[in-house]
Amino acid sequence: MIGFHQGTPLFGLLNPIFVNDSLKYFIMHRILCLGLILLTLSARAQKTDLRLQKQIEELVAGFHGSVGVYVHDLKRNRIAAVNADSLFPTASVVKIPILIGIMNRIGRQELEYNQVMIYKDTLNYDHGEDVLASLKPDEKIMLSKLMLLSISLSDNTASLMLQGLAGGGIRINELMDSLGYRFTRVNSRTPGREKNREEFGWGQTTPREIAGIMERIAFGKIFDARLSERMLRILGRQYWDAEAISQIPPNVFVAAKSGAVDESRNEVLYVNARHPYIFSIFTKNNTDQSWEYNNEAWVMTRKLSALLWKYYNPGSDWVGEPVKK
Repeated sequence: MIGFHQGTPLFGLLNPIFVNDSLKYFIMHRILCLGLILLTLSARAQKTDLRLQKQIEELVAGFHGSVGVYVHDLKRNRIAAVNADSLFPTASVVKIPILIGIMNRIGRQELEYNQVMIYKDTLNYDHGEDVLASLKPDEKIMLSKLMLLSISLSDNTASLMLQGLAGGGIRINELMDSLGYRFTRVNSRTPGREKNREEFGWGQTTPREIAGIMERIAFGKIFDARLSERMLRILGRQYWDAEAISQIPPNVFVAAKSGAVDESRNEVLYVNARHPYIFSIFTKNNTDQSWEYNNEAWVMTRKLSALLWKYYNPGSDWVGEPVKK
């Protein structure tokens, strides 16, 4: 695997050749504080859509497990939320911060988007049906294809390789912190986060925070517009589309990432319709841990997505896949 640098500065504008460490970290702290103030002011400006709030609360009531939902109406700047600030396991949704970690290195010209990488079968991971694992050791693959496998197919082997290329979990978590995200973290293969991994698995986040990350990507606010656009295009190519995406017309652009393990099913989406919106739904401690179409959490996810599509597009006569078969 191609090497990476643990000590790379987070802010490319702060050239360590010209800025001493004290000044550099003072500036970084001020930037972070300003970002948090702006996020707080933005949150205060948002008002709850009480009618939608009631419908969502009724929809998730009785779920056999814990559920968190966050919805942001991008047209009217209204929200609805249920346990939106509670921590949940990310499962494969953790691949979004990993993607951001890679894009950070691309933006800093430490990696190239189509750079050729060498696959080394040294990850010590149960590959299952992962596409990357079908390669022979020392075969070549472009970095852009690794990102496609990680996000579109949710290939775990590719994602672990990308996590290493991004600088590892510690580096990605530092980056999340620098962007103002306090809860979204990579746990797996991250020194010091062993207890977090026992509780949450590969990663952890909150429904509100991961939706905010998706929103910043959608509006070109993660690093710069070009890097955000790259991420948005990748997130718009989803193979796993049988849950929330199945309730949205195929001619509507959707950027998304889902994740699933036995006791947790999650999804976050940006829906760029005439009435655009972002939503996330996370579950944990699920009683139903089956992998059938009618899994309770997946049925609830489809119902929520169908509710939101009809709520924001009342004139649409499009009918999605059945929420339950």
